[in-house]
Amino acid sequence: MPEKNTWQFFTILALTFTLTVSPIYAIELDEATRTVPLEESGRTILLTPEQAKRGKRLFNNSCAQCHNGGVTKTNPNIGLELESLKLATPARDNINGLIDYMKDPTSYDGATSIAELHPSIKSAEIFPKMRNLTNEDLFAIAGHILMQPKIGAEKWGGGKIYY
Repeated sequence: MPEKNTWQFFTILALTFTLTVSPIYAIELDEATRTVPLEESGRTILLTPEQAKRGKRLFNNSCAQCHNGGVTKTNPNIGLELESLKLATPARDNINGLIDYMKDPTSYDGATSIAELHPSIKSAEIFPKMRNLTNEDLFAIAGHILMQPKIGAEKWGGGKIYY
């Protein structure tokens, strides 16, 4: 009988604890962090917390193998930090620019298609991870990339100095 009472006591204790303690989230991104450039004109957009979370998950699944920490493994001189994205032709430091790149990537100077070398929607038959990504998925991934400099500061795209 004492074993039954002990079990009931711990069940009630666990239930009470669950109901009285509010959930704690690992990170809460404020609106300033979730506000990113939408297009080259400077117009911005506020990502929802769900888009931010989804973008992180999709980036880690589809992009982080080559871009872990915003570094480009195949060319460490050009990472995903805002300066590199801004200097690309066309500029990729906004949601629309990154979505365009993920659909049909071009060289840094914009002169040549590199769809056969870089995962993209255009080359989804070569890169299976790109096959099921929707426009909403690409939007979330682009948002994640553009939020990272606000979260990780100079670490994002900082290369082997930090990783």
